[in-house]
Amino acid sequence: MIEKRLQLFSGTSNPQLSADVARHMDISMGGLYIHRFSDGEIFTQIKETTRGLDVFIIQSTSAPANDSLMELLIFLDAAKRASAHYICAVIPYFGYARQDRKSASRTPISAKLVADLITIAGATRVLTMDLHAGQIQGFFNIPVDNIYAAPIFTQDIRNRSLDDVVIVSPDVGGVVRARTFAKSLHVPMAIVDKRRPAPNEAKIMNIIGDIEGRHCILIDDMVDTAGTLCGAAEALLESGASKVSAYATHGVLSGPATERIAASDLHELVVTDTIAQPEAVMNTGKVRILSTAPMLAEAISRIYDARSVSSLYDPAE
Repeated sequence: MIEKRLQLFSGTSNPQLSADVARHMDISMGGLYIHRFSDGEIFTQIKETTRGLDVFIIQSTSAPANDSLMELLIFLDAAKRASAHYICAVIPYFGYARQDRKSASRTPISAKLVADLITIAGATRVLTMDLHAGQIQGFFNIPVDNIYAAPIFTQDIRNRSLDDVVIVSPDVGGVVRARTFAKSLHVPMAIVDKRRPAPNEAKIMNIIGDIEGRHCILIDDMVDTAGTLCGAAEALLESGASKVSAYATHGVLSGPATERIAASDLHELVVTDTIAQPEAVMNTGKVRILSTAPMLAEAISRIYDARSVSSLYDPAE
């Protein structure tokens, strides 16, 4: 049982994940009142004292992204003004992470802006999972723990005893991630070479690696509109793959994603619960969800106890 100096709160973006984390930690969720006025303004009141305590708030900045982000910021401000000793923003899915650089003239670096907002609002630490770009940790002037879903995925693949597996990166940018998976599972890897003519559009070019007659497992940090994923699955099957599955930490699944996945030849898409999924996604029969609650609960406990967090996913630690 964690002593009462640690308080855990949940935003509205993913209350089930928060409840699962609290259950794994054997603590009760802190009282939090969140109200939306008719014009969309958000009001938050912490319903118990936080003076001198260590506060953790779980809130993914997933859809509706701006509402979820604003809700997080308002809570952080409330906790700071309530004299919390320590405020950790637990953001399983960190939105705006794809805007991590100037991709064209006169464009913002929104990931840096969001990092500044979270810091100024009152967070003293951030815990997140599988940032789209690792360098975003440097956008914060407070400590950031970026943990990885890789151990959850590799254990699931081992438990399913899949044969003739090849790990596939859906693009050149994901090669390091795919190589890590392939090395851990002692299987070969391949790469889908593509170019992106416009945001959320991808054109598959060719396959690098031997996939003939193999079960291809695509590995990515997120799936948004599923255009890249479904296009890669089609290209792999046309190139001789026997079956194509996919593992992605964050199931953003916006726009036409649900329809694309349902109509695709993808055998299965496995995502984590960093983002709550609507019933329509689950009704496709192709999406399976793995829990991150045990890992997040352990990470929160280690942060609170000032123990190593990286040893959760790095055996060398």
